Amino acid sequence: MSNLRFRAVEAAAHKKAIKVLSPSSRPSSYFAYKVFNREKMQKYLPKEIFEKMIDVIDNGVRLNRDVADAVAEGMKTWAIEQGVTHYTHWFQPLNEGTAEKHDAFIEPDSHGGVVEEFSGKLLVQQEPDASSFPSGGIRNTFEARGYSAWDPTSPVFVIEDTLCIPTIFISYTGESLDYKAPLLRSLHAINVAATEVCQFFDTTVKKVTSNLGWEQEYFLVDEDLFYARPDLLLTGRTLMGHDSAKNQQMDDHYFGIIPDRVKAFMKDLEIHALELGITCKTHHNEVAPNQFELAPIFEDTNLAVDHNMLLMSLMKRVARNHGFRVLLHEKPFDGINGSGKHNNWSLSTNTGALLHAPGKTPEENLRFVVFIVETLKGVYRHNGLLKASVLSATNACRLGGHEAPPAIISSFLGKQLSTLLDEIETADTKDSLLVKGKRQLKIDIPEIPELLIDNTDRNRTSPFAFTGNRFEFRAVGSEANCASAMIALNTAVAEALADFKIRVDNYIKSGKDKISAILKAVREDIKYCKPVRFEGNGYTQEWYEEAQRRGLDTEQSCPEIFKCYLTEDSVQMFERMGVMTRKELEARNEVKWETYTKRIQIEARVMGDLSLNHIIPVAMQYQSALLKNVDAMRTVFPHDKADQLGERNFRLIEEIAERSSIIERSVEELIEARKVANKIDSEYEKAVAYHDTVVPKMEAIRKQIDKLELIVDDACWPLPKYRELLFIR
Repeated sequence: MSNLRFRAVEAAAHKKAIKVLSPSSRPSSYFAYKVFNREKMQKYLPKEIFEKMIDVIDNGVRLNRDVADAVAEGMKTWAIEQGVTHYTHWFQPLNEGTAEKHDAFIEPDSHGGVVEEFSGKLLVQQEPDASSFPSGGIRNTFEARGYSAWDPTSPVFVIEDTLCIPTIFISYTGESLDYKAPLLRSLHAINVAATEVCQFFDTTVKKVTSNLGWEQEYFLVDEDLFYARPDLLLTGRTLMGHDSAKNQQMDDHYFGIIPDRVKAFMKDLEIHALELGITCKTHHNEVAPNQFELAPIFEDTNLAVDHNMLLMSLMKRVARNHGFRVLLHEKPFDGINGSGKHNNWSLSTNTGALLHAPGKTPEENLRFVVFIVETLKGVYRHNGLLKASVLSATNACRLGGHEAPPAIISSFLGKQLSTLLDEIETADTKDSLLVKGKRQLKIDIPEIPELLIDNTDRNRTSPFAFTGNRFEFRAVGSEANCASAMIALNTAVAEALADFKIRVDNYIKSGKDKISAILKAVREDIKYCKPVRFEGNGYTQEWYEEAQRRGLDTEQSCPEIFKCYLTEDSVQMFERMGVMTRKELEARNEVKWETYTKRIQIEARVMGDLSLNHIIPVAMQYQSALLKNVDAMRTVFPHDKADQLGERNFRLIEEIAERSSIIERSVEELIEARKVANKIDSEYEKAVAYHDTVVPKMEAIRKQIDKLELIVDDACWPLPKYRELLFIR
């Protein structure tokens, strides 16, 4: 075993469980301790200011500067009591991470000293350097101005000595440069559209909220082993490595006993998360070795996205205190499950859930059907866009294998709900309704069955499955910002609901009663979106061919799929719903293509370095040892006997020579392919070149290296192997 690998494996093997000094009180006593939530606002703000802030948060009333000044003063008082010395605008640029610039609570006084100061102006707005973040050409290097602006609907929080203020991030010319700004617009769009449709059924509905419950999957590896793998360190995944003899085939890790060290990490993480208001509810072992999952309780989508971004940062920091590194790459290890971030999406009103069935009245059941169907319509019409919203260079490695859904967006409803929609579709309009009085409504079709959530199985290959009062968008990747998928989904559903409202109004104007008009429109949409409903196995070639016949997007190339953002249907939808402009969409696609290229470029460079400077020298060293062994045998035995005894060595020597030669030649071809691609000016064409020419060469090199790993002496191999990485000691 190489010295570096030996030290790493030995150090990891002697890691001991770290005891966590958890608070002695119950979680409810310290939940949101570090959050300036409504309870803190009520305590630290004047009554009239508190009431105005609640109006801003709940009803979208514009925030006045006089209110901002009073809020800032209350925030500063609370924060200083927490030992805070700095504040930062915390935002989410288009690099899948978060960003922050820290400023101190100090201003000069008139006596040569300083005083703690924090005004409404500082709370509401900061000026980060916009040209230093991905902008897709909206900001040039010499045009640096950009603004971060406070989002009062997401509460501020404290990390160590810093007050973190959730904000949007926009350019000097007004375009969004982040995920939060278009997310907030999409939430407004679906609120407006869904509330108008709800008014057909219940005039007391005044607001519709998009809710999100994410399930964060992740891997843990020992930190010492992590640093002994340059590919993990620089790319987040193993670019080479043969299967371990035992991985997940025994199904003994899933829901198994959590290792003590991992349990200590989880406990520590959840204490920190609960203090920040993140409602950690569930944790367990996932399917693959060293893979785990954490899930919170449902929240407003905007807050849920912020909490997920905060948690991903938090779990990395906490893991280091326990001798681990967190891997959020969607496919860090070949041959076993990758990691997703299932986005459980639903809608609720000020009166209750929208996607919950059965309802208390026939009107509620009909409303449930309407919102299910209009969601399906949005998903069907923009299935390519939804796929583009979750795809990346990293998630492309995961989709379509080992329980991850395929890269074809379809929806699984289950037998009961599918049967219901089929019967509504074919029912006779004239005979399907009997209206008696204002509240008595009978739909002459089978009623939605009791306990619908338990009347159907689950389909793990469905990217967008109805699982009882919510849809589970399973295709989202583990390191992704949830906002990308939620922006596309909320906007698509908002458009479908807006179109539904227009048609129902027109049918009513033409003389139909309200219920007949609703049923006519919903039947039209059931027929329209039927191709997106699929109950079978999404992994089969037959489904791929069937999906093509249905008109679903079956494109497999990541750079090509990104173009779905720029189709006329997509642009018109985003602009009509007031979520993003054509200019913003074009800029984001530039960022997506550029990011894809850079991820593959880094991986290719790392693979070339490892191949030439780690793998081949070790293979040649072992080959030399075999040759010396053959020569030594010839000094002891007759040549014929020596050749007979050394037959295996001859085969290994030849195989090592052949595979090493192929690797060297392939690395040269890989470098040349990169050089050719790098000369391409168009970000789209460059990304396509990397996908079509660079990625296949990397896969070919890996195949040869993984074969060498099987035959080279284990004591010589320079990198920790899967059997060492995948089983926590």
